Amino acid sequence: MHVPPAFRIEPSLCLDFAAARGFGLVVACNDGRPVASSLPFHLALSAETAPRVAFHVARNNSLAALAAQGGTWLLAVQGHDTYVSPDWYESADQVPTWLYESVHLTGPVRVMDASELTAHIDDLTAPFEARLAPKPPWKADKVAPARRTALMKAIVGIEMTVAAIEGSAKLNQHKADPDHRGVAVALAQQRGEAAQAIAARMIALRPHLEYGETEASRAGEAVGASLQANEV
Repeated sequence: MHVPPAFRIEPSLCLDFAAARGFGLVVACNDGRPVASSLPFHLALSAETAPRVAFHVARNNSLAALAAQGGTWLLAVQGHDTYVSPDWYESADQVPTWLYESVHLTGPVRVMDASELTAHIDDLTAPFEARLAPKPPWKADKVAPARRTALMKAIVGIEMTVAAIEGSAKLNQHKADPDHRGVAVALAQQRGEAAQAIAARMIALRPHLEYGETEASRAGEAVGASLQANEV
């Protein structure tokens, strides 16, 4: 990943970002040809061991056979992204750009055994089910045993040990305050969720600027407060 110094994300924040997203593009290589699938994943963090990413694929997915061979794979996790018009800057002679947040995790992979795969399904779904509270969380044991056994035989569990962490958040950090504010305000006025989310992130980076009262500005204040709380 190409990461300009101004946009670099610290490894711990990269892992938090990836864990919160829980969905990404898994990429392997087969005789020089990229093979990829978009997959949900579970990221396990431990103070004693390297981070581990667990996911699964259909048994007939090309990644299943490649996992049995081992090798180093890539997990690309994308956040929100949005277009920026040059007209939104206060300064002249600007050009169009794109703001985004992205994290890449790479490392060796292995195939899970049957017991690991069974535990993996509940580990994978637990964070997503938690977001649906107060609904009781779904668990794999809700599926009839025979049906569950058949489904488990149809998938292959794969674990990646994270050896390298890279992250880039391009949020206009390299621009002067007037230009930063101009873009944030313009994005906050857009209807799309992605533009609103990027605006909130920009506002959280420079809370001392005046952005006016918008949904994104309120979200930015909340993001900023959360970041400060986590730093304490």
